[in-house]
Amino acid sequence: MKFAQAFKMAFKSIGGNKARSFLTMLGIIIGVASVMTIVSVMMAQNKASLEQLKAMGTNRLEVYAYLYNGNSVFDDLYDYCLYLDQYVDGVTPMGNYYGNVTYGNKSGNAMEYPPQVYFGSDQYSIVNNFQLAEGRDLSKIDVDNYSNVCVLGARAARNFFDFTDPVDKEIQIDGVPFRVVGVYAEKDPNNDYSLDNVIVLPYTTSRSLSQYVDMSQFYVKCKDGNAVRQAQAMIEGFLTGICGDPNDWNNQRGYFYTNNPDQYTETINEQAKSMSLVLGGIAGISLLVGGIGIMNIMLVTVTERTKEIGIRRAIGAERKSIVTQFLIEAGMICGIGGMIGAAFGFLFTMLGGKLFLHLKTILLPSFGVTLGAVVFSVVLGIIFGMYPAIKASGLQPVVALRAE
Repeated sequence: MKFAQAFKMAFKSIGGNKARSFLTMLGIIIGVASVMTIVSVMMAQNKASLEQLKAMGTNRLEVYAYLYNGNSVFDDLYDYCLYLDQYVDGVTPMGNYYGNVTYGNKSGNAMEYPPQVYFGSDQYSIVNNFQLAEGRDLSKIDVDNYSNVCVLGARAARNFFDFTDPVDKEIQIDGVPFRVVGVYAEKDPNNDYSLDNVIVLPYTTSRSLSQYVDMSQFYVKCKDGNAVRQAQAMIEGFLTGICGDPNDWNNQRGYFYTNNPDQYTETINEQAKSMSLVLGGIAGISLLVGGIGIMNIMLVTVTERTKEIGIRRAIGAERKSIVTQFLIEAGMICGIGGMIGAAFGFLFTMLGGKLFLHLKTILLPSFGVTLGAVVFSVVLGIIFGMYPAIKASGLQPVVALRAE
């Protein structure tokens, strides 16, 4: 039998039982759409997390350190990082403040995405990979003089001032006035939870605000990957002298630990891999169920077409042509289901990008994921259609011709 004729007969068989064929494809459609959506969204989430880490600044060491007597270790850490200038470019605290920012009749708490207020040193922009767009940056004089000044991220500046120049304007944070001295250039435009939606204050101004601010988290920007490891070892030794050994249960002075950025990258990749395996396995069950459905319907088809098979065998059709005919039909059912599932996969991936990742751009599955899902569905159909095809080819012509 020619392949063209076999495909024509398969189309005729599928078209003759449209409702049954669609219900058979349903498991494949759901499985392919699920696999495409899950893999695409997880890949996009992983990519977004890695890009956000890159946007925040590469070669960055995270340090947590505090003293049990309540004193800050930052001034000492700042001076020590100046000494490590061959390894370190800058250091800053990363204290958060959860107050209400207002300008005129605009309130940050009334916005869908309120600005994040941080306390930083004069090296905040270096550590966090910001570039100035307008005005000036925080200075050491601002820090030393407890100056009520601030620098805005591009998103925060736009939210409060629209297209007006914010430099030398005054915002209020819980009623305390702060003069805007500069605006950072935009670096994270496609994320609603943007790194640009920030307001940075000198860390010494925390005393002029009413809330307690935890100043135990610091970031150290290193010159390169090798410098991160060198700086981490030296800073840990320095902090041991100030805070004591963190592994000593009898230590009464303080506590500290450091995180290398490579640990975050490894963690993100491992989490993405684990989630993809778990969710992909769940979606794979749907494909497995769809494959069992294919086997079931092909067995029914063999029973319905027993006499036809007997006639073909009686006039000389070889077993391999019978097997080929049924495998093509099973593969076509799964292939059509796979293509319909791919179409739904595109739709669900776009929705997933908007609803779960809050992306401003349209998320689409990659060509590799789409092609892989469709090809796998066809292969699945062939695998699960193998038993019915072999059973059909094994029918004896005499027995098959007697079937009604």
